[in-house]
Amino acid sequence: MAVLDREFLGMGAEVQRFENALEAFFDRPAVCVNTGTAALHLALQACGIGNGDEVLVPSLTYVASFQAVSATGARPVACDILPATLTLDWRDAEQRLSPRTKAVMPVHYSGGTGDLPGIYAFAKRHGLRVIEDAAHAFGSSRAGTTGDIVCFSFDGIKNITSGEGGCVVTSDQDVLRKVRDARLLGVEKDSERRYAGERSWEFDVTAQGWRYHMSDIMAAIGLAQLGRLAEFSDKRRMLARRYDELLARHPELFRLPHDYAEVVPHIYPILLPDGTDRRVIRSRMLDAGIQTGVHYQPNHTLTFFRYGEALPLPVMDNIAPRLLSLPLHPDLSLPDVDSCVSQLIDALNG
Repeated sequence: MAVLDREFLGMGAEVQRFENALEAFFDRPAVCVNTGTAALHLALQACGIGNGDEVLVPSLTYVASFQAVSATGARPVACDILPATLTLDWRDAEQRLSPRTKAVMPVHYSGGTGDLPGIYAFAKRHGLRVIEDAAHAFGSSRAGTTGDIVCFSFDGIKNITSGEGGCVVTSDQDVLRKVRDARLLGVEKDSERRYAGERSWEFDVTAQGWRYHMSDIMAAIGLAQLGRLAEFSDKRRMLARRYDELLARHPELFRLPHDYAEVVPHIYPILLPDGTDRRVIRSRMLDAGIQTGVHYQPNHTLTFFRYGEALPLPVMDNIAPRLLSLPLHPDLSLPDVDSCVSQLIDALNG
């Protein structure tokens, strides 16, 4: 409300305050932008990735990860996943290396970071930048505090939200400078002026920029949400632990083996048994008043990202038709979780 009272809704001092709070949270700098996709796009661009380059990305992610790569002119190369964590299999990614490979983009699916040490060792061996898509992982203990470049989303369903928004977290000062300028159409050093409530009337532009900056009203929402992170995280963990407890009685349903002392779960995916018609299960659940999701359709099956001859992705292809996400958000109660699991078992039993 203070931002509304000041009657300035563009990018200004509130964005700087949010960035300062995020820097304190991660213990290293953060630059705020208007979406998580913009964060990925600008991070890639700041690393010099562009036309003719390739970036290794797990196929199991929202299409935003792939679109951020293609927006630079580079090509996203779909990689397989580890069946235990549903995160990037760097050994599979290693088979897809080419002279054009410039970066790897691990995706922290459901809040888990997967085999990050293995990914970073692989990247170091091959001279690759690592740009982590941590859209699901805000609050998870290892997400953002270390690593090359880590990108978060603050859209309306994430662990904290600013309505829309995202940020780039890195210790690389050159990347930070390039992201700060590029989010404001490439206008050099415009961020500092806007923080002071000023505008750049005379300036230079030396690189491609985009209108990707965060507004003060978004930052104000983000600051309020950051103050409630512990509350939201505790609730998500409590709900996920209840799902784990109930689903442990049904070993035919795979669930992620998260350590909730480390992970703040963003979604709660399970794998249905082989041969199950997911559409039927979703329809029966909806008839019972329970919405479910599918996170996600594999990107290598999308027409725009289907590149003809490529190595197969056997784990992804096996898992994709069986993925189902159960409701998980802070407005749920433990009885809601009990009902979801009960209805799921009824749906599976027909």
